[in-house]
Amino acid sequence: MIARVWHGWTKRGDGEAYEELLRADVLPALAARVSGFRGGYVLRRRLENEEEFVVVTLFDSLEAVRAFAGERYEVPVIEPEAARLLTRGDERAAHYETEIVPG
Repeated sequence: MIARVWHGWTKRGDGEAYEELLRADVLPALAARVSGFRGGYVLRRRLENEEEFVVVTLFDSLEAVRAFAGERYEVPVIEPEAARLLTRGDERAAHYETEIVPG
């Protein structure tokens, strides 16, 4: 299993909207359209002037990641509505072989 990890930041007031977008739209759409997508986690940290999000998505293989992100799979895939809420984000997504899976 491959864990895809990406960090993004919002203004303090936009964190709720970004989290809801991920929960209600982005992650369910991934589940519906990408074979090999196995769910994910959204980690959130409220800072003084911004909110940090770590999005960890799980895929069966790098082939499944490519089905989602394309051949340049390290380039982040950010929906337009999410881009409007984010102030910045990692330029690349990192990919890890998952050795221990919760369950």
